Amino acid sequence: MAQGCLKCLKYTMCAANFLCFICGVAVLGFGAFMTANLRMAALTPTLARFNLANILLVSGIVITCLSFLGFLGALKENRCLLLTFFLLLFFLMLMELTVACLLLVYEKEITTLIETDLTQGLEKVKEKRTNSTHVTSEWDLVQEQMNCCGVNGTADWGPIVPPSCCVKDCGGWRPEYRKEGCLAKLKTWFEDNFLTTGIFVIVLCIVEVLGMCFAMTLFCHISRSGLGYKL
Repeated sequence: MAQGCLKCLKYTMCAANFLCFICGVAVLGFGAFMTANLRMAALTPTLARFNLANILLVSGIVITCLSFLGFLGALKENRCLLLTFFLLLFFLMLMELTVACLLLVYEKEITTLIETDLTQGLEKVKEKRTNSTHVTSEWDLVQEQMNCCGVNGTADWGPIVPPSCCVKDCGGWRPEYRKEGCLAKLKTWFEDNFLTTGIFVIVLCIVEVLGMCFAMTLFCHISRSGLGYKL
């Protein structure tokens, strides 16, 4: 009975890690696609290296490597691989919790940093628009999608307001522009999705804890059976 349960646990862990591996490859591919097709340097020059595409790339690599390690360790019943998988998963969970705590503690400082970076990106786009009014950038896409204008409002653009800020009578003498800034819209979006993000982090931690429990259970069984390093 115990052997049957352990075999079931082994193949369940293999199947779960295989699915995670496929998901990791998909995330990695999507991140590579976004890196090749989307550039956020004009929006946030300093934070461009931490944009969504780079985060997806790193996440895809981590998920792929961890899931492959867990799959191979469970399939081969290799004690060394299972212990490595357990430790890496444990450190990953600690890092996620640390980042979440830092985001909560330094919320105001992060908001100020984002505002400064957005202002710098907008100033660079304004310099380009001085020579040509047909210059387009990531700002146009963000302003149209989020229904906002500038960092804190239309005044951020000065005398040359881009067409992406216009909502009415755009070709007339007195066009109507979006009044709310993109920074306020971003704050509202994060506040609206705060609960969803918290639930996602909790579920992710539960999955990681289950993965560590499965890995340690197999590790202990293999240690008792004396098959710790068979390949």
